[in-house]
Amino acid sequence: MSHAYKVKLSTFEGPLDLLLHLVNQYEIDIYDIPMAELADQYLDYVHTMQTLELNIASEYLVMAATLVALKSQMLLPKQEIDPELDTYEEDPREDLIIRLIEYRKYKEAAKVLSEKEREQNQTFTRTPKSFDIEEKRPTINEGEASVYDMLDALQHMFERKQWNRPLDTKVEKQDIPIEQRMEEILMIVKHARNGILFDHLFPYPSRSHIVITFMALLQLMKQNEVFCRQEDNFTHLYIYPNS
Repeated sequence: MSHAYKVKLSTFEGPLDLLLHLVNQYEIDIYDIPMAELADQYLDYVHTMQTLELNIASEYLVMAATLVALKSQMLLPKQEIDPELDTYEEDPREDLIIRLIEYRKYKEAAKVLSEKEREQNQTFTRTPKSFDIEEKRPTINEGEASVYDMLDALQHMFERKQWNRPLDTKVEKQDIPIEQRMEEILMIVKHARNGILFDHLFPYPSRSHIVITFMALLQLMKQNEVFCRQEDNFTHLYIYPNS
């Protein structure tokens, strides 16, 4: 098996970020988390990252083990509590819930600060003189899908195209450089009037081709060349040119 495309992505912000994404996507009550559902969905994401041979941080696997343990605890029959005794049965999810609430609080604060920074960057001072140069402001795309939405789309693509069998890992002499794949994707996207379906960028069940395409797409998004949009949860992703 080739490991030439095993990469670590800085795009992933950590297991709590993935959990919060799942809570928002599935509209889960953060104070009453269904551990079985959340654990299964989380493991699906981790499995997809492992299928792509992404070198995910060990903290994702630690969280996976924690979720499986909590899922097992929640499936055990609850002990009967004597109402006459002043006892309190601790919820095994309590620590995770507190961590998620704290993370959400800081993430929302970071978003507010980021918006303020963006607004501040659009404020310019100059000496009183006239000039004809117009400042070009960066394009901001509302509703842009996250990397986790892209992983989810990739996971469902595997299911639709029945690529659950082992992907082709044969080492080929003519591997596509990521720069070349970026140019190909950019050309395809720019020629698509109404955007291109995410699935259409992955025509071959080859691990190397899938990983290179995924990496090229992330790099294009980072460079503000393209953006990925999803109209609603669980709907198809489309790629658009950012110009």
